[in-house]
Amino acid sequence: MAKKDKHGMVNDEQRQEIERLNRRLAMLDQRLDNIDSVVTAAVERVMSQPVAFNTVCPQCGKSIVISIIGSYKPT
Repeated sequence: MAKKDKHGMVNDEQRQEIERLNRRLAMLDQRLDNIDSVVTAAVERVMSQPVAFNTVCPQCGKSIVISIIGSYKPT
């Protein structure tokens, strides 16, 4: 009888741990979806207009301009 009770307790503990893992995975999935939405919105905004990066060469002191032009395709 003692073995059956122990075995039943382990199953309850495992079930609780699985439920806890499922909740954490669901929260992680929701957070990743939110991050994906934010990144997608930022990329769509950047791709709709030209972007220029200005930097100065540390060796010669000349200004370097890197331009990125994206083509925005409406979805």
